[in-house]
Amino acid sequence: MAKKPVKRAERVEVIYDKKRWKLLRELRSKTVQIMEILDKFHLRSIVHGSIVRGDVSETSDIDIFLPDPPSSFMIETALERSGVQVNRRIVVQATPLYAMKGYIEIDKQRCISFPLAKLRPVEKDFYKFGGEASLSMLKKDMRVPGVDKRLMLIEPTPEGHVESAVVGREEEVANLLGVSLNTVLDRVHALLRRDEVGRTGVFIERELSPDETFELVLKKLADQNPAVRRRLKFFEK
Repeated sequence: MAKKPVKRAERVEVIYDKKRWKLLRELRSKTVQIMEILDKFHLRSIVHGSIVRGDVSETSDIDIFLPDPPSSFMIETALERSGVQVNRRIVVQATPLYAMKGYIEIDKQRCISFPLAKLRPVEKDFYKFGGEASLSMLKKDMRVPGVDKRLMLIEPTPEGHVESAVVGREEEVANLLGVSLNTVLDRVHALLRRDEVGRTGVFIERELSPDETFELVLKKLADQNPAVRRRLKFFEK
């Protein structure tokens, strides 16, 4: 079940038990394993979400993102040569304004994504908004603040974290996270709307066949869909 946005204003301290600390270590270890594979091929990656903040649960995903990959071929080659099996490959565009992205799903828990078009500033900030970390940061056992799907700001502490509502404090949260106010307002609007109307579908979701590349599918979609062409042309200027 999707987590609902929270609008209360009080700060709540959450103390982690041994089970949560153990889960966090295990998830981070799995994350480092994939990020090190990419790093060996000079593919810079970040991880974002609860694994970075620390507020993990049994359902937490490992979401690794490559901000500027040279090609999908390099990513897939790195995984293949390291013996990592891929479950499926998908091209996704959330809305006509958002950049199309490639998703390489390793299993139900681990996924690698990367842009297939130039990102807008608000899209780049999305990862920092939720909390992002590099491979070196994970190896140093660092945690950083970020916002979860309930629109709660998670601020790590030595014992766990402190959480507080974002709604009504958008400018303060933007300054704390080092993102634009536009980014915070965009995410608040999107998550509150999803809570009101239910989970909304994505604009495009296309699974690749074994003989297709991400770049080939992007070209096919651009040829077929005027909205995709407009997004590519406008933001590549």
